[in-house]
Amino acid sequence: MANRIWEKNKVLQEDLERIAASEQIEWEMLAGKTVLITGATGLIGSLLARGLVCASRTRGLDIRVLAFVRNQEKAERIFGNYLDAGLEIVTGDVTKPVETLAPVDYIFHTASVTASKDFVDRPVETILTTLKGTENLLEFAKQKQVRGMVYLSSMEAYGVVDEAHYNVRETDYGYIDPLKVRSSYSEGKRMAEGLCGAYAHEYHVPVCTARLAQTFGAGIAKSENRVFAQFAHSIMDGTDIVLHTDGSKAHCYCYTTDAVLGLLTVLLKGKSGEAYNISNQETFCSIREMAEMLIREYPERGSRLIFDIPEDADKFGYAPTSRMLVNSEKLRGLGWKAEIGLPQMFDRLMRYMAQED
Repeated sequence: MANRIWEKNKVLQEDLERIAASEQIEWEMLAGKTVLITGATGLIGSLLARGLVCASRTRGLDIRVLAFVRNQEKAERIFGNYLDAGLEIVTGDVTKPVETLAPVDYIFHTASVTASKDFVDRPVETILTTLKGTENLLEFAKQKQVRGMVYLSSMEAYGVVDEAHYNVRETDYGYIDPLKVRSSYSEGKRMAEGLCGAYAHEYHVPVCTARLAQTFGAGIAKSENRVFAQFAHSIMDGTDIVLHTDGSKAHCYCYTTDAVLGLLTVLLKGKSGEAYNISNQETFCSIREMAEMLIREYPERGSRLIFDIPEDADKFGYAPTSRMLVNSEKLRGLGWKAEIGLPQMFDRLMRYMAQED
């Protein structure tokens, strides 16, 4: 069973095997348990679901994975190879009360609006999907008396931090203008985190918050248009990398498998009511530095760095310019460690994308 090929894409298959083989996770805690994952067709949710099934079969854990999705057809395309191995599709809408008769031991709530342009074009839906969805999952967790729950937040919950204090830990917060339409995402995440803390305090729901740095790797959708995907396509096509900002924004990143192992660590070892950063601090760089790194790593592609900054850049939903090193020391104290560096992240991403074409 350990040698089963789950995915045709070799890079994604390697990632699943890495998750299943990881000794960072106390896998026996999940033996015989049921795990519900919302947003299960998204990048993180889908890798979580597939990784759990792979680990379950490899290690003989008998984990039952409930993939909570909106689109049954899309879910069947993604998970068709997993439906005979402990994964079940549950169709529903997180903005409505969650209903399933199955007992649930653990929850990963990853469902969210994620497209930057939607934060500007659909700010009401962005906020309400976050708030209503989180409330419904917390109520469900309370009813089911789950052993643990992780809410997937974002580094954007920190807002714009003072550049003099750019090394950000879980208790550090910057500024968010609540009336700026782009804040629909970051303010929604902050409010949902507050709701998790309230449920942990008042109803003793064992919920933790995970704040992810920007995460990418094998498994991204073909329609993905965030900066890392644009850069990867430019290098693969041998075209120029075009920046629509000055490229000074500097953040940390995280490879998908490192993120999944981080989420599992928070689920099994995190303290209820607290937040944990998940990021690879070694990847800290500006967008411009990232582009320059790729041009150096792949000189044979002939890509150049070009700036084309529009006057109306705000309408594209770009996050505010800032420097923020998302400090993961707290999570590393629980035994987690990021292992994939930025050049390897792009190497794996582009090899994945090449096999998908």
